[in-house]
Order: sequence, then C-alpha cells, then structure tokens
Amino acid sequence: MYLTWFDNNSWLIEMGGQRILLDPWLVGSLVFGHMPWLFNGNHTALRSIPEQIDLILLSQGLEDHAHPPTLEQLDRTIPVVASLNAAKVVHKLGYSQITPLAHGESFTIDRLKIQAVPGSPIGPFLTENGYFLTDLEQNTTLYYEPHGYHSSDLKTMAPVDVVITPVVDLRIPLLGAIIQGNTTGLQAVEWLKPQAIVPTAAGGDVTFEGLLNTVLQAEGSVEEFRAKLTQHHLPTRLIAPKPGERFEVELVH
Repeated sequence: MYLTWFDNNSWLIEMGGQRILLDPWLVGSLVFGHMPWLFNGNHTALRSIPEQIDLILLSQGLEDHAHPPTLEQLDRTIPVVASLNAAKVVHKLGYSQITPLAHGESFTIDRLKIQAVPGSPIGPFLTENGYFLTDLEQNTTLYYEPHGYHSSDLKTMAPVDVVITPVVDLRIPLLGAIIQGNTTGLQAVEWLKPQAIVPTAAGGDVTFEGLLNTVLQAEGSVEEFRAKLTQHHLPTRLIAPKPGERFEVELVH
C-alpha cells in the first residue's frame, strides 16, 4: 500500500491494483459558497494532478472534498465513487461514470472493494461518508474519515491495517468542533486496532484567510497524539506524512 498526501484532505491511495484520488483539492483556491471573505485557502506549493488515475473517491459534497475547480481539470470519464451529496456535484460537472454510495453500500473494481459507512454530520439532516477500502487479494484494509466522526458500528469491522483520520480538533467558539480528531482519534484506534494511523485534514503547504479562519481554534498536535498512543500502551504506529511525498505503509500479516 502506497499513500501520497497532497495536504488538507487530498490523497492518492495505491492499493488493490488501483490508483485512487481521494477528496482532491489540487488547483485554485478553496472557497465555500463563493464567499472568499468567509474562507479562502491557497496552496503555497504547486500541486500536479497525478497521472493514471483509476478512480476518484469523494467523501463529502462540500468544496474541501469535492472541489469543483480540481474536478473540472480531471478526465470526466474517470469512474467516481461518491457520497450521495458529492455525486450531485460530479453529475453537474458532466462525469459519465458515477456510483453514489449510501451507508452500508459497496462498490468493487477488480480486486478493490469500497464500502461506505456513516461519516461526518453536515447540518442536522445530512451525514456524509467514511470509507473502508479492502484489497481482496492481499487482504489489506484502510479506513478513512476526514473529520473524526466514527460510527460505533466500526467495532464490528476490526481490525483494519491503516486508518486515515484527523488527530487534532478544530473548533468554532460556541458552535463546537468541525474536526474532532484530538477527541475521537484515540477511540478509532481502540476500536479498529490498526497497525498504523495517518493524520489528515490539518497542515500541509497551504495558507488560509477569511473570517472563519480567524475564529478557528486548534487543540492537540501530532506529537501529543503520539504520546497518547504510548500512554495507553497501544502498538499502533503514527505516520506523519510530508506533503507531496509518496510513501509505503509497511504491514505485517
């Protein structure tokens, strides 16, 4: 299994004989609802769109997961697996092979199986997707949830090999956490018993501006989380990726 983190929530996952582009933001600014005064993210290093993408995987329909300027640059014939909300985004952009997945549904391409599980709540009536990816030949597994919202149903799917999820919190005063990795990351490790956990959703070669960015409060850090793993005598390795660098996750079976 090889992973490349492009910063924020953007990943290239190589497993099951597939190159999967996950929640890509690779070009242009990151703006919510055409309101740069509210939030405006920009890369400080250029990001090339990876070659030979076999599948695009989208966990949410918001711009930081289904980023329209990036999706407009990709080949519209690449198959897309997406949450129901994200599927609407790529449909409007003219993608021709879209598989929406509701919670509990799965999709298989060659030896790779993707199963959708409950992920992040977006407002009172919408819960987006987390995903389990399984290499059916090598029997290796990966779990991804980008905001740190982990369904208790995950306990039945343990153990997994790799977890990609936040390990810090980002909070808005009076409203609470929009990312809760510092709070729930350890819970995910205890439930899923992964060999490795890889942080997502924070840092990278990016800068953020706007009203929302001025009120966001971060709690926790990668090193604090590493210390928690030691304190709780958990054997899971924490791998802190460097933006743009491809690395192999070595697994023991």
